[in-house]
Amino acid sequence: MKLAIMGAMPEEIAPILERLDGYLTTEYAGNKYYEGTYKGVDLVIAYSKIGKVFSTLTATTMIEYFGAKKLLFSGVAGAVSPDLKVGDLVVATKLSQHDLDITAFGHPYGYVPEGSVYVEADKGLIELSKSVAADMGLHVKEGIIATGDQFVANEERKNWIGETFNADALEMEGGSVAVVCNALNVPFFILRAISDAADMDASFSFDEFLESSAKISADFVMKMVEKLAE
Repeated sequence: MKLAIMGAMPEEIAPILERLDGYLTTEYAGNKYYEGTYKGVDLVIAYSKIGKVFSTLTATTMIEYFGAKKLLFSGVAGAVSPDLKVGDLVVATKLSQHDLDITAFGHPYGYVPEGSVYVEADKGLIELSKSVAADMGLHVKEGIIATGDQFVANEERKNWIGETFNADALEMEGGSVAVVCNALNVPFFILRAISDAADMDASFSFDEFLESSAKISADFVMKMVEKLAE
């Protein structure tokens, strides 16, 4: 079984690549994909670049071209819930697209005809993450993650997303990856470590905590790979 591990930025997959003894690099569709093994599990690893379009392309490529049967996403996010602070981990139970808006036609925010506002993540992988959290002695919050093609650094916008989607965190790729995996019947898991509070100081916090938060998320995901190898 080949497992995909995906991030949005180089900093999000660097700690993962460091754990491999070696890997094969393939350039395809304007991106680089890294294939290797870890604890006997075949992996394809990539960062998509930021946003829903690039993450859709990368997730689809990992599944259709590289043959991934499950997908784990590791990265960082902005906190919506006041319970979350920098470095905390959030597991998505379901994901939405907060910038998808055809409310003019009477639909709710985040909805497209023949689609749904939310896409649910794989329950089996969520259960596995609980076991990993227990082994690592970590508290991991489960919640709704909202995705959009904008870096939110505005208290008003953040609060609107929280109220409209009951979101705990927000980012720029998870919702589109969820749509791809759901459509192609590939179990997926989205993990985010908090890097900022999506407020007026978000850009400063993001720059300061990107690498440390990305490593927290990556370490957790690799523990999940170890569990899957058992």
